[in-house]
Amino acid sequence: MNQSVTLTTPDFVKNPYPFYDEIRSIQPIYKGNFFKYPGWYVTGYEEASLILKDIRFQNRVPIPETTKKYENLKNVQNKMMLYQNPPDHTRLRAFVRERFTFRALEQYRPIIEEIALVLLQKVKDQKKMNVISEFSFPLASLVIAKMLGVPEEDKDLFREWALTLIKTIDLTRSRQSLVKGNDTIMAMRTYFKELIAKRSQHPKEDMISLLVAEGQNGDKLTEEELLSTCILLVIAGHETTVNLISNSVYCLLTNPTEFHKLIENPSLIESTIEECLRYESSTQMTARIASENVSLNQTEIKKGDHVYVFMGAANRDPKQFANANVFDITRNPNPHLSFGAGIHFCLGAILSRMEAQIAIQTLLQNTVNLRLDTDDVQWRNLTGFRALEELPISFS
Repeated sequence: MNQSVTLTTPDFVKNPYPFYDEIRSIQPIYKGNFFKYPGWYVTGYEEASLILKDIRFQNRVPIPETTKKYENLKNVQNKMMLYQNPPDHTRLRAFVRERFTFRALEQYRPIIEEIALVLLQKVKDQKKMNVISEFSFPLASLVIAKMLGVPEEDKDLFREWALTLIKTIDLTRSRQSLVKGNDTIMAMRTYFKELIAKRSQHPKEDMISLLVAEGQNGDKLTEEELLSTCILLVIAGHETTVNLISNSVYCLLTNPTEFHKLIENPSLIESTIEECLRYESSTQMTARIASENVSLNQTEIKKGDHVYVFMGAANRDPKQFANANVFDITRNPNPHLSFGAGIHFCLGAILSRMEAQIAIQTLLQNTVNLRLDTDDVQWRNLTGFRALEELPISFS
């Protein structure tokens, strides 16, 4: 294979799946140097699942430990649960885990339904909308703002913050994006310090108040851990859900047979969202480092090696999924890896699924003749994420 291939070419950004198929056909754990850091590219489902569940493959902060230029960004990432390993990961996850159970999140269902309906009412008369800016982004932002206790009027800050910080953790990042990310982190720290101080004095029924209160009893989040947790929840709770909703609309409108199948049988909404997760996974790749020498399926991975797990590729592995490149909303079983696996399985998976299901149901119940308004959608220039720039649609 041509090792000069990069993962930022327009063809790859538009459609990465042929590239995934090519390297999987050579070797499901393929050693290459497509990124700044050479490593192992994992595109096979079995191999990806094993690595995600194996604690010998550890998370690591995207910014090099020795950096001085982007120290604010690095320091916040250092304290994020997302980049921790046991025992720190276990401890930090315990602080927020109970807030993301199905039982805890059910109270938000009517709130999500109301938000989705109000957003569609706003565009009802114009008979068109940009799904991202007018529907999926405000929906996800208002929900996470409600959960955290962030004032609704500040929700537009989320979009700017998320778009900036996602670029700092993606392998396409530039020096410019890191500088901007470093400045953004400083602004976010100031914002959340003020909000945490307010909740300390006047607690409410929101997650920030609960995290502050928990910190006063027994085990305690440090100020830096609390700030990093708030920043992570805003970005993760916003970015992946925005993309899941918009990607789901895109999948349905570009697969009319399946779209009409869902219209005729709305009870297929759960399996539809699972197939959207598999077919156009919001998170395409995650990185690990081997903490020791590991032998995996006759491949010898050395301590310190970078391992790039492509969930977007694993989700289309024909060894695991029949007709893997076909969008099928009745697919069952559908054990995709879009939320990861093992101890780092996405904490917000239940919430993200709930928001996407409600969003699509509300859209279908309140529109007819739904259609794409472009033949050439643009995907954001990211390697680790599958995200549309915008998604214009129209309806009757």
